[in-house]
Amino acid sequence: MHNLASKRRRAIATCSWPTGPGQTLTFTIYDYDATEWKTVGGLYIFARVAGDGWEPLFVGKTENFRTGIPSHERWDEARRSGATHVHALVVPLEASRVRLEAALVAHLKPPMNEQQE
Repeated sequence: MHNLASKRRRAIATCSWPTGPGQTLTFTIYDYDATEWKTVGGLYIFARVAGDGWEPLFVGKTENFRTGIPSHERWDEARRSGATHVHALVVPLEASRVRLEAALVAHLKPPMNEQQE
């Protein structure tokens, strides 16, 4: 199992997001500002608390969490919409990232992704 954050910053929890009927991906939940990201690729979701769960605001993929997340061009917009955390999952292969990102966006319909289309 890959851990995206350094050992001095532990993950808060996990969240399983549906990608289709009977299919889910389990993401680790991180604080955007208090995480030292590792150099590894994967998927991420900017999310806000919604009742007892989470609401996805933006789904994306990156080749490198260390350079892709800390200065992400959409984070300020996500924060204005209530985002508090980044849900992240290591996915080493680009082809898998593309396929899984598309499945998440299609199933979750995050509002910030819909604006881009």
